This record gives sequence, C-alpha cells and structure tokens, in this order.
Amino acid sequence: MKGRPLILGAGPAGAMAAIMLGRAGAEPILIDRDAIVGDALCGGFLSWRSAERLRGIGLGLPDIGAHPVTRLALYAGKAEAHAELPETGYGLSRRGFDTAMRALAVSSGAELQIDRIRQLSPGAAVGERQEWRSGSIFLAAGKHDVRGHSRPRQSDDPALGLRIRIPAQAGLTRLLGGKIELHLFPGGYAGIVCQEDGSANICLALRKSMLAAAGGDPRALLDRLAGEHPHFGQRMAFAASDLTIDSIGAVPYGFIAQGTQPGLFRLGDQAAVIPSLAGEGMSIALTSGAMAAKFWLEGGGGAAENYQRAMARAARRPVAVAKLIWETAESERFGQPLVRMAGLAPWLTNLAMRASRIAA
Repeated sequence: MKGRPLILGAGPAGAMAAIMLGRAGAEPILIDRDAIVGDALCGGFLSWRSAERLRGIGLGLPDIGAHPVTRLALYAGKAEAHAELPETGYGLSRRGFDTAMRALAVSSGAELQIDRIRQLSPGAAVGERQEWRSGSIFLAAGKHDVRGHSRPRQSDDPALGLRIRIPAQAGLTRLLGGKIELHLFPGGYAGIVCQEDGSANICLALRKSMLAAAGGDPRALLDRLAGEHPHFGQRMAFAASDLTIDSIGAVPYGFIAQGTQPGLFRLGDQAAVIPSLAGEGMSIALTSGAMAAKFWLEGGGGAAENYQRAMARAARRPVAVAKLIWETAESERFGQPLVRMAGLAPWLTNLAMRASRIAA
C-alpha cells in the first residue's frame, strides 16, 4: 500500500481530497473512525463559496435538502443589525453533509476503511485494527489532534465549543426564517441557523472561564446567557431542558500550520482554524482538500511542504480578518458598538464577509 495515499478522516476536507485523488486514478484509502456518519459539532453552515466549490464537483446543496440562507442578523444586547448575504448560503447538518461527501468519495474511487488512528509517525498511521503505511498521508482529523501531531494551545483562557440542536417548531422557524444569526456576548458568541429537517442548530464559541463561572454546567451557562440577552433567550425558550448539549474544549482559533513533515499533508482544521463566526470553516476544509490533492498529483509525497506553505498563504487573510472580528465581537466594550455600526453601514458587514472568504 506504499504507493496509495492514506487520508485520515472522512469529513469534508478528507472526503474532498479523496474525491479529487480518486477521480485522478490514485486509488486513495480513506480511513475514518466511524462506520456510521456522526454529527460533528462545528460546520452547520456552508457559505456561498462552499456551495460554488461543491457544485464544481457535482454536489448541489439544494439537491440534498440544505436549507437556503440569504440574510445575516447580528445581535448584541439591545443592538441588532441585518444584512443580505453576498450570495445564498445553506444550513445543513454535518451528518447530512458528511454522508453525501463520503458517498461521493467512494463513488469517485476511494476505498473506505474503518479504524481509529491512535498515533502518527513518518510514513505510518497506527490504528486499533492495524498499522497503515504510506509515503503520503493526508491528516484530516478535524479539531481532534492525533498523538504526535498536536497543535499549539497557548491561551490562558482558551475557547471551547458548545452545540445544542432544537427540534423543528413552527414558532422558531418563523423567528429564524432564511437567516443565519450571530448573537454576541462578552466572552463569546452563538451562531444559529435552520438545517435540513427544520431543526435549529445553535453553536457557541465561548471562553472556558465562562463555563467555569457557571459551575462547569453547560445548561446553566446557556440559561444564564438566555436570561441576560433577550434575543438569544427568545430562541432558547424553545429548547427543552433535557436536550443534549455537545462540547469540545480548547479550540485553537487562529492556528495556521506553517510547515509539515515530508509526505504529510495537513488538511482542514489541521491546516487552519478560522473562528466559526465567519462561516468559512467548511470552505477552508474543502479548499485544503482540493489543493492538497492537486499538489500530490503533481509532485507526490514530496510536494507536502510546498502545499503547506501555499495553504498557509491562502488562509492567512481570512483567518486574520475573522480573528479580529471575533476578538472585537466578544469584547464587552466593543460588541454592541460593532453591531450598531453594522446597522448603520450594512456595506461594512458585506465587506467583512467577503474579506473572510478563502480564495477558491
């Protein structure tokens, strides 16, 4: 199997690489830890840039039931602002999206294997089932690190992610309409969007200290935010007390891989982690998968370092813009003025959305 590329992770980045490599006849091996596609915490919104790239490989988001989104709504305290998206985006669960991408990868010539990779070293991925060897490994493990290739986490108060999904309800659907909403809090924000089954997906990026102040109880934290922020509370009023709350800790927002090892291509969140309020995480994942496949097809495993540098250059501006917006938005001092400014000058919101897109 030395000549066949290994792709670790069948999420959007890994599946995109598998599709491009498979269609070129490279017979990639796509390894994922789950035989049944799960529902990852992040990535329930796909921007118009993602939709465009997916149309290019023959996957139309409306064809798989994605919920069209045409407007952005911003809330901070009593301030609110609304803007049209430059083009239509989509709300789609990761289960729905990843299922479609995995199926397209297999039909494009990838071989899907199920194994949980425990450790990665040059030329080898050690799984629970067996050791996989190849001169070309594509690391697409999402926000979860693989032993031997952890990303730096240096923040004194790191970001964590929470997600709650509220089942479809007519009143909530009317509130959200065709919008994606961003609710800004001191110390974090929440993104809310309807998905293909009419459910409302609520993803939050918050400082760890906020959870600690709520006694480590995610539901207590959500209830506190709902009480302090009326617009968010209006949405959370539809959430039953027994709904599952998913979480992920120490998300290294702003990380960009500047280099790599020979034969190792870092994709998706292993290449760059953009603050999720930009709605560009999926586009970065897809771009990295396609770019890595292109470099491999032109230069094999020896092209890994050139790919990583090119990917870092492509991610630099959108990640920097999104990080600046995130740091401003979560500030108690600047969050409400930011929303008021967006309300007075909607063109600024449109400019920020375009500036945080990765080049196709």
